[in-house]
Amino acid sequence: MPTVSAADISPDAYLLDVREQDEWDAGHAPDAHHVPMSTLISRIDEVPTDGQVVVICRHGQRSAQVVNYLVAQGRDNVANLDGGIVDWVSAGLPLVADDGRDPYVG
Repeated sequence: MPTVSAADISPDAYLLDVREQDEWDAGHAPDAHHVPMSTLISRIDEVPTDGQVVVICRHGQRSAQVVNYLVAQGRDNVANLDGGIVDWVSAGLPLVADDGRDPYVG
């Protein structure tokens, strides 16, 4: 399965956050797109078929499942964020919360 570290994500990558709503609300990458894992099958058309797509969850397990599913669907442009949003924050990358409060990893 393709993986990428937080430090190696291309600036133009499409960030696909597959965490649940409460996790997303707590804090997420500024340019991420939210498609919870439980809704992915019905929303697969929202995932770009070109350009790099980096799939994010809390630690990398759920996103790994999503990457495996997308690869099985013929997608060759997807990678799992190794270590998830936890490693994103550890790498010093920003988090935002849509409601204006201080973001955190939920």
